[in-house]
Amino acid sequence: MRRLAASIAAAALVVTACSSGAGDRPTERARAASSVPQAPTPFVATRDLRPNDGPNILVVTTDDMRWDELRYTPNVRKYVTSRGLLFENSYAPNPLCCPSRASFLTGMYSHNHHVYSHEKPYGFGAFDDHLTVGTVLNQAGYQTALVGKYLNGYGRQPSLVTGASSVTYVPDGWTDWKVSIEHTWPKGSPYVGGTYDYTSFTQNVNGRVVSNRGRYSSDVVGEQVRSLVGRYGKADHPWFIWATPVAPHFGGPGEPDDPPNYRTASGYLSRFQTPARPGWVKGRFDSSLRRAPGVRADGRPEEKDISDKPEFLQKVPEMVGVERQRLLQVARQRAEALYAWDVQFGRIMRTLKKTGQYEHTVVVFTSDNGYFLGEHRQRTGKIKPHEPSLRVPLVVAGPGIPHGVRYAPISTVDLTATIVDLAGAAPLPAQDGRSVVPVFARDRPWDVPVVTEGLQHLDRSHAGGFPQGLTEMGLRTGRYAYFRYSTGEGELYDLFTDPLELRSRYDDPAYASVRRDLTRLWKQYRLCSGDACRAPLPARYVVSDADLAAQVAKDRRARARYYG
Repeated sequence: MRRLAASIAAAALVVTACSSGAGDRPTERARAASSVPQAPTPFVATRDLRPNDGPNILVVTTDDMRWDELRYTPNVRKYVTSRGLLFENSYAPNPLCCPSRASFLTGMYSHNHHVYSHEKPYGFGAFDDHLTVGTVLNQAGYQTALVGKYLNGYGRQPSLVTGASSVTYVPDGWTDWKVSIEHTWPKGSPYVGGTYDYTSFTQNVNGRVVSNRGRYSSDVVGEQVRSLVGRYGKADHPWFIWATPVAPHFGGPGEPDDPPNYRTASGYLSRFQTPARPGWVKGRFDSSLRRAPGVRADGRPEEKDISDKPEFLQKVPEMVGVERQRLLQVARQRAEALYAWDVQFGRIMRTLKKTGQYEHTVVVFTSDNGYFLGEHRQRTGKIKPHEPSLRVPLVVAGPGIPHGVRYAPISTVDLTATIVDLAGAAPLPAQDGRSVVPVFARDRPWDVPVVTEGLQHLDRSHAGGFPQGLTEMGLRTGRYAYFRYSTGEGELYDLFTDPLELRSRYDDPAYASVRRDLTRLWKQYRLCSGDACRAPLPARYVVSDADLAAQVAKDRRARARYYG
């Protein structure tokens, strides 16, 4: 704890320059499992941990939560935002569950860890998880646990590390492993459901398959985290818990008030998928949430002219009234699922207080990616490199961390570097991000770009410069958003004049020199690794923290004017 306070204090001077009872773990790195789970494999106590006086670290990563949905989490505001730091420019470089989580685990961009999607061959089965943030923290003396969702395909796809089934596979580095699994269970099996069944959240608990049928998954995750907090707090070593509830990602079981899909007159199918919620929370936001955040209050088209967008976006028709109403139902159900998790989060915070650990624990609350709710004609979804998809909530509180707002950028890979820094652990060997611990003490400019990436199913692909598996790569700087697609198309937005990304300047002669510069920088950063990802931008593309604050205010005003 003293080390953390000292590191934050030291950062203020340099920011401008730039165990016993610890739980169980498997005796082997991994095990195979048949389609019907076998009896539990014997476990042995975790090896002796080295001394570490660092803080406890709790990271909560929700699933598909937008940055502006923090309003539905009063306990997060009470226990974290009100006493810690709100990061206004927080981004998920590859805005999709599986690659984003792999980036947090490794500290690498997806072009380096090669998890590009949730589908074969780029889902869990492509992930080398023998060395992750859990491993290095465990080696540094931390008790470590993952509770909730892991990577899409875990349980269905074989482990890259072992080549065998992943149903009961537990990667190295975790003292406790309580993770949902996806699997096709044989007829008659006592196990059903999986990650996206909110009332049948089947898990691998330290190598043993456990059914949670009939229990709401957020309640399961919350209870398990509280149990670990109580147990770990009795040991002489700090702990790291990564809690990953599924909310507000859509999932079953289906409910009578779910909005049905809609097919437009032209044949376009709009899908409106929602999360299941407990009965007690239904209707909670009906009076306060009157339309989806990406829908205009005056009924005008969300984006009437999309001729500046790539061809695959131009094919998307404007929404009609019935779609806007169904999208409102999606937004309300998402808010309800988040609130149900927030209740569990409040109970975790009270457990920290009751056990005397609250003042010694760094709490991080974020999401794996954002989500469209009407913007750019996108009814729902993610992956695409625009702000609603890329931008995620991030609030941090704990010992030595002041209360306030920070405008410096932080991406998923930077968050990994920050966690490792807080723990005093050795950096991951191929870490692309940089720690923001110095920013806790003092803000810094946007001087390093965020590399954006994605795999979209495009109709054609011919442009060079894209590794197999990626169809979009771009750069997000303090002022500009620059994206290129494997179709040869691109987008360029001046966020100082157009914070809502309504008019691409990719083919605008007035921005020709900017496009040339950003094309050159794109070639420099697109396949970066390690130090190359942290190389500073040219001075003319560096944006000061004061200008970033002004830009955030401008963004809010533009959003209020446009959406009402």
